[in-house]
Amino acid sequence: MEGDCLSCMKYLMFIFNFFIFLGGSFLLGVGVWVLVDPMGFREIVAANPLLFTGVYVILAMGGMLFLLGFLGCCGAIRENKCLLLFFFMLILFIFLAELAAAILAFLFREHLTREYFSRELKRHYRGHNNTDVFSTTWNAIMTTFDCCGVRGPEDFEESLFHHLNPSQLVPEACCQRSSYISVEQCVSGGISFRHNKGCYSAMVEYFESYIYTAGALAIVVLTIELFAMVFAMCLFRGIQ
Repeated sequence: MEGDCLSCMKYLMFIFNFFIFLGGSFLLGVGVWVLVDPMGFREIVAANPLLFTGVYVILAMGGMLFLLGFLGCCGAIRENKCLLLFFFMLILFIFLAELAAAILAFLFREHLTREYFSRELKRHYRGHNNTDVFSTTWNAIMTTFDCCGVRGPEDFEESLFHHLNPSQLVPEACCQRSSYISVEQCVSGGISFRHNKGCYSAMVEYFESYIYTAGALAIVVLTIELFAMVFAMCLFRGIQ
């Protein structure tokens, strides 16, 4: 009876980790394809810092899931204690890292306020054509979410950007994208040529529609991780 239970758990863990392995392989394939694609998709992604960073996040996630699935499959089917222990430690590390990230997000939640982001934007944003990480990230955010500043275009008054570009009231990233829009009129203060909504409000409205999906997904992922640790430990203890 005990042998049948152990055998059932072994094959369940193999199937479970095989799907994780396939998911990791798919993410790795997508990430590599974007980076080496000869059709020019790489240039499109590289022009947007958020998308470019996202490719490497996908590669990292794919690599971790690929390794996790491989260790789980091999450890289960071969009944190898060393691989199962490594699998368990890797899952435990991921679980603790997620827990630490949640705790840090709670402790530093005051740094996620509208006022904090507005103050940082005023101090560090340099303009549309600058290549520093802070400016390019904000350019990507304003372009992606069709917004301007944190609270609105007024964030650029008495800012580093206005000091460096005294003839411009807003950066080019705030301008509406259309062949009929005059960039010169937009950056010089034309209200009808720019986006007037702040990025904080725009991003909150965008992510609110996904908050329940993200929460459910987080619960599912944590549940899977806990079951994976339990399966690995039970199989580890059952192997002679």
